[in-house]
Amino acid sequence: MREKVEEILNQIRPSLQADGGDVELVDVVDGIVKLKLKGSCAGCPMSQMTLAFGIERVLKEKVPEVKKVESV
Repeated sequence: MREKVEEILNQIRPSLQADGGDVELVDVVDGIVKLKLKGSCAGCPMSQMTLAFGIERVLKEKVPEVKKVESV
């Protein structure tokens, strides 16, 4: 599952990088994906919305085994 998640993140990453941010996959445990937001995403007040309504939504759609996405 980690490989699938990384593949999807690679598709999402250019959008984040266009705004000066990035995302790093830290771990995948029991369907919970742990991500670290980097660059301008790390301090952005909208980062939790990006995580929940952007990254988490896409991951759950493309990888049904994903239960939750957490920022670490």
